Amino acid sequence: MNKQCKTAGIDAAVSDSPIVRRVMVFSGLLLLLLTAGGWYWSGWLFARSILMGGLLVNGSLWLLKKDTQRLMQRTEDAEGESKTTFGFEKTRFFLRCYARLAVLGLLLFVLASQVAIDVIGLIMGLTTVMFSVVIIGLSTGKCWLPSKV
Repeated sequence: MNKQCKTAGIDAAVSDSPIVRRVMVFSGLLLLLLTAGGWYWSGWLFARSILMGGLLVNGSLWLLKKDTQRLMQRTEDAEGESKTTFGFEKTRFFLRCYARLAVLGLLLFVLASQVAIDVIGLIMGLTTVMFSVVIIGLSTGKCWLPSKV
């Protein structure tokens, strides 16, 4: 991995990365496009399911971004301290991730039991972030390709 990719990874984790911002914006636009298309072709139930799934996964991504920034900032601040501080921050980060996953699962359960949803639409909404990451990742593949020696 070249020096530019290494420093870009560190700087991107601490600050608001343009690639992460692009993924979030593209995911939001994809969600709006899928919701409008689902409403046009299949009706409001399908579009609402896409919208619910997309809002849940985009909200989870936003919270993950904030937690990652907090982890990187705290470990940068505690660089001179002991390794137990880093271990504590890392453990806290993972606990928050698992708690967020559990809350997301509970929200999906409540939605499925209380609100009429279309499962295919919900899955389409939940995959908006995945498609955004793949598309943005392939379009910015400058750090993935090996350099010519």
